[in-house]
Amino acid sequence: MRKQKNIITHGKLKLDPSQLECEWNGKALPDKLTTTEFLIVKELAKRPGVIKERAHLMDIAYKENSEIEDRTIDSHVKRIRKKFKKVDEKFSAIETRYGSGYRWNIS
Repeated sequence: MRKQKNIITHGKLKLDPSQLECEWNGKALPDKLTTTEFLIVKELAKRPGVIKERAHLMDIAYKENSEIEDRTIDSHVKRIRKKFKKVDEKFSAIETRYGSGYRWNIS
C-alpha cells in the first residue's frame, strides 16, 4: 500500500511538506530551506498573487513566539531568494509589496 504524498506544485515550484523538501524547475535546492523558510514559501505559494502581510507570515512561521520583529520575515525572504537563485539566477517568484508584505508571483 502506497501512501499518497501531499505534494504541492505550482509552476516551477514543488514542495514536499512531509520531507520539508523544495524543488525549483525540477532541481532540488542545494541549500535546503529551514523549517521556517519552508513554511513561508508554502504559505506564499498556496495562494499565488495574494499579498501576505508580514504579521500573517510571522504567525505561520513562529506560531507561539510573539517576540519576533517583523523585519525577521524580510531576512528569511532574503535567504529564501538566495537559495532559489542558486538553481535559477533569474528567480523572481517572491515579490515584495512595500508597506504590505510579500506575494508569490503568478508569472
